[in-house]
Amino acid sequence: MGKGGERMIRSMTGYGRAQQKIGPRDITVEIKSVNHRYFEFSSKTPRNCGYLEERLKTYLQEQVARGKVEANVFMQVTEGDATEVELNRDLAAAYVNALRSVTELDLRDDLTLSSLARFPDIFTVRRQQENEDEVWQAVKTVADEALGKFVSMREAEGQRLTEDILSRLAEVEKLVGLVEERSPQTVEAYRERLAAKIQEVLADRQIDETRIITEAAIFADRVAVDEETVRLHSHIAQFKEILESGGCVGRKLDFLVQELNREANTIGSKAQDAQMARIVVALKSNIEKIREQIQNLE
Repeated sequence: MGKGGERMIRSMTGYGRAQQKIGPRDITVEIKSVNHRYFEFSSKTPRNCGYLEERLKTYLQEQVARGKVEANVFMQVTEGDATEVELNRDLAAAYVNALRSVTELDLRDDLTLSSLARFPDIFTVRRQQENEDEVWQAVKTVADEALGKFVSMREAEGQRLTEDILSRLAEVEKLVGLVEERSPQTVEAYRERLAAKIQEVLADRQIDETRIITEAAIFADRVAVDEETVRLHSHIAQFKEILESGGCVGRKLDFLVQELNREANTIGSKAQDAQMARIVVALKSNIEKIREQIQNLE
């Protein structure tokens, strides 16, 4: 659990299955989910138990914020068939009368109960009306167990994703430090190149040091990345706070990773040498891997 009793971070991928015999019913509940931007639900339930679908949806929506969730319920009545067979007496009598009238053709009357049973339309098979609340409580008991396994799997995967994201965040922070270290060196290298170029053009004439300082200052302002690195440090700190708080963090982090990308792109556009460009490429690569992992978080 995170701070303030927040629940653990979860992956959107999970699976849980449970089977129990409750009263006359042998019930199996299976819950599984994959990534989805919002909560989407589908289910398969036994015939004549369509009412379970809406109850399952409400039940799972209390526990699952995001993901494409499927719940399947399999149920078998194992004691005392919950069906009634009713005889249509009028139709059966009509069959008997019709068959016995054939004896007028000088045929032997060998009519028996088994021969009458060959006419299935004289029987009506009805399922006994089940108590919906009773069935739901039995299904919910099994669903609770399946949900526990489902959530445990989601939390274990969420923990693994969180650790990977934190590891990559540490690498991003390290690269931001390299950007801050390299930026002044880039300006100094430019100043030295500029002085050498002017010296070459002017040969042995006096160099205007003021002009070099002015040009270097203009260049430094153009390639300065102080604001970007400060914002990157701030975003990284927010990232860690959100991960530490737990709960449903996917959407928040998705927004934040876009901000990380924005700052990295701006730094890239200001890169003036190969070394800085390589640092930015590594920075953007790690941010992209973080973005991919975030897509799996609830």
